Amino acid sequence: MPHPAAAPARTAPGKGRGRPRKAPEVPAREAEEKRLGRPPLVSDPREEILRQAAKMFAQKGYGASSLAEVAATLNYSKGAIYNYFATKQEIYDAIIIRTLEGLNRAGAVAVAEGRSPRERLRLFMVGHARYLAENYDSFVTMLVGYSGMASTALKDDALRLRDAHEGLLRAIVAEGVADGSFRAMDVAMTGRAVLSLLSWMARWYRPDGAMGAEEVADFYCDLIAGGLLPR
Repeated sequence: MPHPAAAPARTAPGKGRGRPRKAPEVPAREAEEKRLGRPPLVSDPREEILRQAAKMFAQKGYGASSLAEVAATLNYSKGAIYNYFATKQEIYDAIIIRTLEGLNRAGAVAVAEGRSPRERLRLFMVGHARYLAENYDSFVTMLVGYSGMASTALKDDALRLRDAHEGLLRAIVAEGVADGSFRAMDVAMTGRAVLSLLSWMARWYRPDGAMGAEEVADFYCDLIAGGLLPR
C-alpha cells in the first residue's frame, strides 16, 4: 500500500484540477524594497547613514571617504544609500544642517534655566561643550566642512542657524554689560572669542579623555569672567 503522503490530493470537480499551487504573495512594500536595494527595516535609516558618514568624515576626511564605505559599515548595499541621499555632498550638507540645528536647541534649552547673565553665560558654554561631546563626529564634520557646502540655499540656512546661536550668546553678554554684571566690552568680539574657545576645543578634546566637556566649559567660563589678572 502506498504511503498516504504519496497519494494525489483530491480536488473538487472542475476546480483547480491539475493547476500548480500558487506561491505565497510577497507584500508589495517588501518586494519593492528588495528591488530598490533598500536597507533592512530600522527605526531611522536616514539617521543611521548620517551618523556613520559623520564618523567616517571626522576620522578620514570628506575626500578620503566614499559612499561605498559608508554602505559597507552599515551592511547596506550602495544602492540603499541612494534611496535617501543622491550624493556624498548631500550627506555632508545634511550633517552640517542637522548639527547646527541641534546646537541651537541645546543652547536655548541650557540658558532657559539661568537667572542672571553670569549664570546664563556659564550654562550656554556648558550646553555648547556638552553638545560637542555628545555629537563629536558630527560636530567635527560641521566645523571643518561648513565652508564646503555646495547648495547656496543650504549655506544660507547654515548661516542663519550659526547666527542664531551666536546671537543668543551676544544677547547674554549685552544684558550683562547693561546691568553691570560684566564690564563694558565689545559684545561681538566677546561672542567670537567665547565661540572660538568652545568650538575649536574639538581639535584637542576627546569624549573619552581625562577631562569632561563640562569641566572644560567651566574652566573657560572662569577664565573669561575673571581673566588672568590676580584677584
